[in-house]
Amino acid sequence: MGIKLKPDKVKLIVGLISQREVFFEKAAKILVKRFGRVDYESAIIPFDRTSYYNEEMGDGLLRKFLSFEVLQDPSRGPRIKLFSNRLEIRLARKGARRINIDPGFITLGKLVLFSTKDYVHRAYLDKGIYAEATLRYQDKSFHPWPWTYPDYQSRQYIEFFNEVRRLYYKQLRNL
Repeated sequence: MGIKLKPDKVKLIVGLISQREVFFEKAAKILVKRFGRVDYESAIIPFDRTSYYNEEMGDGLLRKFLSFEVLQDPSRGPRIKLFSNRLEIRLARKGARRINIDPGFITLGKLVLFSTKDYVHRAYLDKGIYAEATLRYQDKSFHPWPWTYPDYQSRQYIEFFNEVRRLYYKQLRNL
């Protein structure tokens, strides 16, 4: 029989996709009010590995990641995803999203992303939200799985997540 242990708090990250940088700023301002200070952010990266969002959001999409200083209880994942969905709607115009907001969290061993869509590699959590381990940490770096989105396999993304994990590791040591 396993012993029930309280899980470590996790490092919240949020991926943002938009055609215009102003929406990164608008979303970040609201996210900071809700989740606290951003302690690390990526450069703005061209989002060009898929055209999945182009019909809804247009061409020339950009990506940015934020990492938040305040650690979260991992059970809050579904509520955080639902909040991000509401924020997308709030920032939309005439029903069309102008920003995509994808929250997830980093543990010492993985990057987890949340989705409203089920698939073979996703586990149901609560409130219509699923989770997937998108990257695994092994041999001092994050690595993709066969199902990992192509952009999340890029060196630039992995370097960002490795740095966020280093910050998270320091935070855990200081608890």
